[in-house]
Amino acid sequence: MFSIKGCGIIPTKYNKVIRNLTIYFVNTAMALKKDEKHDIIKKFAREKGDTGSPEVQIALLTNKINKLADHLKKHKKDNHSRRGLLSMVAKRRRLLNYLKKHSEERYKDLIGNLKLEK
Repeated sequence: MFSIKGCGIIPTKYNKVIRNLTIYFVNTAMALKKDEKHDIIKKFAREKGDTGSPEVQIALLTNKINKLADHLKKHKKDNHSRRGLLSMVAKRRRLLNYLKKHSEERYKDLIGNLKLEK
């Protein structure tokens, strides 16, 4: 009925609640907020309702990458997040290559707007 957590005794029924809240706050620290995501989509969409164009996908990935890079500066030993960062960078690179191959002009505009290096 009771378990020992840290320095106090917490009833077992609260253990699950505490675990869920901890997971929620850890995960939301790096996730994009709804209004941030909406602003990025609005800025980089090619037309109204566009959420899947390469420009939007690359912009969203860039924002996530920047947030995760800041997290990794503080938490140098977080290798699981580092692996996620590498996969996001690789995905963004593939999308940039696709955009460059299909529309050089859109590629250059996007690189300039996001301040990315080639």
